[in-house]
Amino acid sequence: MWYSIIAEDVANSLERRMHAKPSHLARLTELQNQGRLLLAGPFPAIDSIDPGPAGFSGSLIVAEFADLTAAKSWAEADPFVIAGVYANVTVKPFRKTLP
Repeated sequence: MWYSIIAEDVANSLERRMHAKPSHLARLTELQNQGRLLLAGPFPAIDSIDPGPAGFSGSLIVAEFADLTAAKSWAEADPFVIAGVYANVTVKPFRKTLP
């Protein structure tokens, strides 16, 4: 089943994000290579594709896991969680309807 992982950043998270980004992207790439990643990306803190020093306010990941417990475990082990980038992470079941 699909699960959404919705994360909110701590204030001034950009430096922490940049430090943990390679490890974070490696985990996402692994999900993608397994065919389990529907989408992933950050929320720019301002209305811009490249927010520069304004950074990001959080992230959204939609991926396939065996169950909610597995999705939560995966989210808790994210390098952004470990690095203190995220203030809050919510994991919910997701039902893809379109496209």
